[in-house]
Amino acid sequence: MKFGETFTGFLHGDQEWFLDNCSHVEYKRLKKVLKACRSLRDSSGIDPEESNDGNESTGSEQLCQCDICAACDQKFFDELSKEAADIAGCFSSRVRRLLHFHISNGFQRYMWRLSHCFSDDQKTSAQEVRMLLDYVTMNATAIRKILKKYDKVHGSVNGRNFKMVMRTKRIELLQSPWLIELGAFYLNCAGTDAGEPGAFFRKFSCDLSDSQPVMTMVLFDSITYEYSLSCPICLDTVFNSYALGCGHLFCKSCVCAAASVLICDGPKSAPRGAKCPVCREVGAYRDPVHMLELDHLLRSRCKDYWKERLREERAEMLKQAKQYWEKQTITALGY
Repeated sequence: MKFGETFTGFLHGDQEWFLDNCSHVEYKRLKKVLKACRSLRDSSGIDPEESNDGNESTGSEQLCQCDICAACDQKFFDELSKEAADIAGCFSSRVRRLLHFHISNGFQRYMWRLSHCFSDDQKTSAQEVRMLLDYVTMNATAIRKILKKYDKVHGSVNGRNFKMVMRTKRIELLQSPWLIELGAFYLNCAGTDAGEPGAFFRKFSCDLSDSQPVMTMVLFDSITYEYSLSCPICLDTVFNSYALGCGHLFCKSCVCAAASVLICDGPKSAPRGAKCPVCREVGAYRDPVHMLELDHLLRSRCKDYWKERLREERAEMLKQAKQYWEKQTITALGY
């Protein structure tokens, strides 16, 4: 079955009620934009739509040799960029809402429990997680395939380069820190790495046994994505982890030290111009994500390591507090 048919079936299948208020890639419409491209109409008459979406053959790859296609570039990339941004926003808001009540305390937690007292809470949450994972992986696959088709039609690498633009704009779906949080929540609910697969993702797993801890996601077409759980600064497994706006993961103490702010103040207190320690993106500290579900997963699987890091962080916080108040006293008294 062609991907276009699979994607249409996904949008109008059993999960249609879940997708009513969610944005999605207009896959067919974008294909029509390519089909109507002037470069394609002026080509040798070979129609790439007749080929399979996943076909890697090179017979019709070089239909148009051009760096810029005035006939479709602006409409194609502008529309795709808008759709990707809408999907990323919808996905992050849905995940944030789902996890908010799961990790909340006090009255909010009580009311959430009360609203689910007549249903299987864990089963309901796991079902929503699977639908969200299907939603983001299917749309990410649609974007990957339509960009590949663009390059095939035009004989260019503009589609491949557009992925870097998406990452710069923070709308690369499979690089979102919220996907890692959702995967951690999925593993926390399942209790093991053998949770029930979704329609389009096959497995989420977390390997903490070696020196390179990773979280792995396998899609329906056997494509695998790995997410490193190592802090790039201390090179240990992330502890009390934060993801900066650019998507890079750090320990809270490490990312605060890099921005010269106190641990107790957190990365949000960093100057507006603070740069990511890895990619050097300016302003990456403006909207950090506290990875609470990932912390819960690591705390349950690495208990001794977590206790040791917790002692170290508390000791460092006390040291910083002492130094801060000594400096304030000297400033106030003048000696």
